[in-house]
Amino acid sequence: MDIRLLVLDIDDTIAGRSNTVSDGVKQAIKLVQSQGIRVALATGRMYYSAKRFHELIASDLPIVAYNGAWIQCPLTGVRHHHFPVDSEVSYQLLDYFQQPDWLNKLEIHCYIDDRLYVQEITKKTEIYRKRSGTEPVLVKDLRSILEQETTKILAIGEPKSIGNLLANLQQVYPREQLYLTQSTPIYFEATHPQASKGFGVRFLAEELLGIDANQVMAIGDNFNDLEMLEYAGLGVAMGSAPEAVKEVSQWVAPHVEKDGVATAINKFLLN
Repeated sequence: MDIRLLVLDIDDTIAGRSNTVSDGVKQAIKLVQSQGIRVALATGRMYYSAKRFHELIASDLPIVAYNGAWIQCPLTGVRHHHFPVDSEVSYQLLDYFQQPDWLNKLEIHCYIDDRLYVQEITKKTEIYRKRSGTEPVLVKDLRSILEQETTKILAIGEPKSIGNLLANLQQVYPREQLYLTQSTPIYFEATHPQASKGFGVRFLAEELLGIDANQVMAIGDNFNDLEMLEYAGLGVAMGSAPEAVKEVSQWVAPHVEKDGVATAINKFLLN
């Protein structure tokens, strides 16, 4: 395969418990870049939070952030795409989360203008703040800010609750109305229906670089990576990925803590 673009997820793909990129993975990325292969990030993270990793891997391409809802290049400042959630749908989701079945099981995050808004600071918020490097903005009622363009709504809960929430809301909102996914077992994410990593990677490949899907290699670890892995000519799942993600991939790499991305790069791009 003539791979010209390598697209990488961040969490549990190039960044594990340490919340940074290991020397082994950075060296492998540097070697493929020296061969003329471009490297990009596609993540569920905020654009602000992803920029540190963009620097760490010396990428020269836009970041596909918020699962494809926000595509922007840190080097030029150009924001190529922004797909906010419909305001009426945002209100509906917050109303849904207030139902008795969900009220005490979920913690809600709203992302507006690349800032995080919450109604309370909890232990989960603190963990998220430290990993993302962003300071949450505290508001009394998230509904009061929804007249602004909301890039993503995130619900955090226990894995069983999040799985049930996703299944329930996928019955309410078809894919053409809202993109619903999980980036981890405890994160439910809602974005504009046009937003997905698949769309973002297609934009980078076909519109920016003028290449086709067969010249793209993508590596990811969770359900929000599915469309990206399906689009790429070579899709690689991390060892920690759910079975459904592994099934759409051509190969399964070792765990992030074992430098699985470096192993995949050495196998397919440097050997």
